[in-house]
Amino acid sequence: MASNPSAQKSFHMDPEDFRKHGHEVVDWIADYYKRIESYPVLSQMHPGELRSYLPDKPPQQGEPFKAILGDIEKLILPGVTHWQSPNFFAFFPSNASGPAILGDLLSSGLGVQGMLWATSPACTELETHVLDWLVPVLGLPQKFLSSDTGGGVIQDTASSSTLCAVLAGRERATNFQSNQRGVTEKLCAYTSNQAHSSIEKAIKIAGIGSKNLRLIGTDEKFAMKPEALTNAIEKDRAAGMKPFFVCATVGTTSSNAIDPVPRIGEICRRHDLWLHVDAAMSGTAALCPEFRHIHNGVQHADSYCFNPHKWMFTNFDCDCFYVADRKTLIQTLSVLPEYLRNQATESGAVIDYRDWHVPLGRRFRSLKLWFVLRHYGIEGLQFHIREHVRLAQDFASWVESDARFELVIKPPLNLVCFRLKSGDNANQKLMEALNGSGDLYLTHTRLGNRLTLRMSIGQTNTTERHVKKAWRRIQEEASRLT
Repeated sequence: MASNPSAQKSFHMDPEDFRKHGHEVVDWIADYYKRIESYPVLSQMHPGELRSYLPDKPPQQGEPFKAILGDIEKLILPGVTHWQSPNFFAFFPSNASGPAILGDLLSSGLGVQGMLWATSPACTELETHVLDWLVPVLGLPQKFLSSDTGGGVIQDTASSSTLCAVLAGRERATNFQSNQRGVTEKLCAYTSNQAHSSIEKAIKIAGIGSKNLRLIGTDEKFAMKPEALTNAIEKDRAAGMKPFFVCATVGTTSSNAIDPVPRIGEICRRHDLWLHVDAAMSGTAALCPEFRHIHNGVQHADSYCFNPHKWMFTNFDCDCFYVADRKTLIQTLSVLPEYLRNQATESGAVIDYRDWHVPLGRRFRSLKLWFVLRHYGIEGLQFHIREHVRLAQDFASWVESDARFELVIKPPLNLVCFRLKSGDNANQKLMEALNGSGDLYLTHTRLGNRLTLRMSIGQTNTTERHVKKAWRRIQEEASRLT
């Protein structure tokens, strides 16, 4: 007799097992945060080491959840660089927090795909509303509100926002013909020589060509020189090129430099260029009125982005991208096959975020941002931003008081760029010794062609104790080198 398929065992995790194992995972995460300082911040694993521990083939039969979770402890943790450690001072933070993790868990549990308003109205409308919340509290212009001509969308990263800005600027400059026939005009774009590498990547992907990206010189604060930008634009026009796009940075990766957006904006308006403002790291600081000056001139911008997943305690990935004219962005990116047609879209009364970025599919990212804003409130976020800036300024003063070190630039916010006066080799050895110790993790850049150490203070749980401890370790290792 044939077996009854309905009587066969299901291979799914049933709701009660999910409840049990879910509690185990949450407990594991909570314990991880309690003991996170016991791990070396930078993973000590060697290339290929993890793969050498893994079986050559996947399991034929399912394994107990206990074994899977046990291998997180045994195999995965040694290969993790602990970005959530309060002793993480490298790059820029990629922060998480309790409310953000829980919001992301709910997003995963709901498992919606929010490509259209119709595929989950809450996914779209919450995102629109939360991004509208942020416009006034960041001191951004009203034109970025969804109730005005623009609006905001959550992208994965600032790199994606930059690409969308480049594409929209390209289409506006070519009267939307380059989407149809390819890029036939001699377009060129501009950013500073301190800007993020994602701009060059976007220019490549958009078909402009990296040779047509002009890297504008910077001043003694490593900020773009407006007069050099004007000269480059005029030179390109005289050579038969068509300038179309400028990216200004509020908080460069190397030094946290802030480009003079008011003057750059005036140049862009005069020459009819798309202005994108990349405030990926530093934009969050504008939640505090005393730091809101960083957004001076953003009223000239056609687009703007910042990353709550850097300094607003919202776990990766979450980039807020705003445009002043949503119609241009939508016309640039919209493709409407028959299978996506629906009554709500046809009515014109809703936002379909599939038209605001490159992917069709999208997760319910706004839940974690909503959780963060509601848990901390603006007051709580301001408290931590101010504390991180204070600690960075204190650290800078300690550097200045030690005759072996020098500040390369006065920190505008929470990134301190400093170095040993004894040269590049000494700074390289100092960084390698510190990172190899596991006690802290910091990274480097080159400023004025000198190897410079970067102390980025912005991790969710970093306090004065951690910054003081880091400075003591830096001084100790410096003493060993001399």
